[in-house]
Amino acid sequence: MPIFDAHLHYNDEATAVHPVPEVLRLFRESGVVAILATSRPNDGSRALVAAAAATPRAAPRVVPFVRPYRNHADRQTWFNDPEIFALIESELRRDVGYRGIGEFHVFGRDADTPWVKRIVALAVERDLWLHAHCDDAALEILFGHNPRVKIVWAHTGFSTPPATIARYLARYPNLMGELSYRYDVTEDGKLAPAWRELFVAHSDRFLVGSDTWVNERWAQYREIMAYYRGWLVQLPPDVASRIAFGNGERLFPRR
Repeated sequence: MPIFDAHLHYNDEATAVHPVPEVLRLFRESGVVAILATSRPNDGSRALVAAAAATPRAAPRVVPFVRPYRNHADRQTWFNDPEIFALIESELRRDVGYRGIGEFHVFGRDADTPWVKRIVALAVERDLWLHAHCDDAALEILFGHNPRVKIVWAHTGFSTPPATIARYLARYPNLMGELSYRYDVTEDGKLAPAWRELFVAHSDRFLVGSDTWVNERWAQYREIMAYYRGWLVQLPPDVASRIAFGNGERLFPRR
């Protein structure tokens, strides 16, 4: 089963240890045929885009997002920093083919700043997705800024229960749930009944991802993909293929 990895980071600490040829081989060996790529700073994503253009048979298709972080410290302050908005605008002017903004971290009322509101407006204006690592409160604030915004919800809230997720999916048609770190999807290796019901009812609303935010996750990459395949095969084939790959291809078609 091919996989669209919808949450991948190629941060500066990874580029220093795992060169591009190595990560391309890792993608091939793991059956990953497309990636949603972000990095801190954005150099890593641009390197993957360049590699995919230079060696299309050896690389997955790369869907790059602008990450609003120059360094670790930006994670704590980006949502109220005019320099970050300027960074996003500068990156979007590059000939990279950015399809979204993120992954960014924002919680509670921190999502209700003028600069976050401007980023939401920019995303809607330019038909970009947001990749938001946020709690339920911030998610609702983001949609409150503009209900037309399109959001990939990193980790689908991390701990938000399936019943609540179902309500959000009904309320926000432009919301997609990304499933990295949602190990509660399974119980003793079997799909949890509540998640099975959610996936079958909303098979067009979920994505899988590796979240290689630290180098340990790169070391575990094959195991992460094997974990997904382990529970995907417990779903009806059409449901599994949409979550594994089809939804990513539908949201981010080739250009």
